[in-house]
Amino acid sequence: MTLTELQARIRELFGAKDARRGVEGTFMWFMEEVGELSAALRDRSDPDNLALEFADVLAWLATLANIAGVDLEDAVARKYGGGCPKCLASPCVCGGAKP
Repeated sequence: MTLTELQARIRELFGAKDARRGVEGTFMWFMEEVGELSAALRDRSDPDNLALEFADVLAWLATLANIAGVDLEDAVARKYGGGCPKCLASPCVCGGAKP
């Protein structure tokens, strides 16, 4: 599934509800899911749960992008499609610069 397909699927499943919740409410849910992912990463006793928490975070990120009118696939391609955004190399040769 591409990022575009993910965004479309999330919009299809939850779009009306997400629009009613708005950016602020959705961001709070997103942060809650990031917290759950953090706990799963610390625990690591349940690999299936860890994978599902990653999926939840990605789904909520797609929801935020949908509400904000951002095409994630296009944004990622523009930022990282040419290599590192700072040095333009692939792999990055910046010496540890964060994206």
